[in-house]
Amino acid sequence: MAKKSGVSSKTHTQQQLNDYANQNNPNNKAYKARIANDKKTKRVSKKHKAVREVKCQAKLYAEIGLNADLDWMCYSNPYDFD
Repeated sequence: MAKKSGVSSKTHTQQQLNDYANQNNPNNKAYKARIANDKKTKRVSKKHKAVREVKCQAKLYAEIGLNADLDWMCYSNPYDFD
C-alpha cells in the first residue's frame, strides 16, 4: 500500500524535499506564512462577510462617538426640527 501524504525522494530534488518539510513544520516561519496566506485567501461566505462588516462599522462608530445609526435623518423632514 502506497503512502498517501508526503513526497518521494525518487521524484523530487533535495531542495524540494526541504521546502516541503519547512512548509509542514509548525516551528518554521514558512509554515506560519503558508497558514496566514491560506486564511487571507480563503473564500468567506456572504453571511460571515456581512457580520464582519457590521462589526467593523460598529467599531468605527464607537471610535467616532456615534451611538446610533443616522439613517432616520435621511427619511425625515429637516424642517420638523426647527
